[in-house]
Amino acid sequence: MAGEFLSDIQAIRDRARQHIERGAVTEGYKADLQTVIRLLNEALATEIVCVLRYKRHYYMATGINAEPVAQEFLQHASEEQTHADQIAARIVQLGGEPNFSPDGLSARSHAEYKEGESLVDMIREDLVAERVAIESYSEMIRYLGDQDSTSRRMMEGILAMEEEHADDLATLLETMHG
Repeated sequence: MAGEFLSDIQAIRDRARQHIERGAVTEGYKADLQTVIRLLNEALATEIVCVLRYKRHYYMATGINAEPVAQEFLQHASEEQTHADQIAARIVQLGGEPNFSPDGLSARSHAEYKEGESLVDMIREDLVAERVAIESYSEMIRYLGDQDSTSRRMMEGILAMEEEHADDLATLLETMHG
């Protein structure tokens, strides 16, 4: 059995030499590349919108409970920026172009940019956005399945962090309501 696999090594080597301009995308890549790049660009837009919303909330947080909440907003903004960077790098790896254009950014994003008036409103808007990201990223992960396990694992890592953010925000909301 092991010998059979090893005899395929030459075929793998031969295929690897063909279309080398495709970089990470080999003949074994099973997903629809254009769809994956579009989905990843939507996730990129979602992360950018979340960075912008969290940054605004960080600067606008006021009131007696504002300091720890503002720090939470800043930490989330930083983590969302890291996600955006990971997604952009993966898009390039797949031979696509990450779309950072501000034109149509909110239309590409799954999450909305809602400012919120009070601290509680801000937390609530961030929690809604995290829940939207959780739902859409879960669908993306199911779509990717075993067709693009690298993108799937990246999105699973991002999803885990979004779930953590949602949990943090739900806890903050609880403490604000006493």
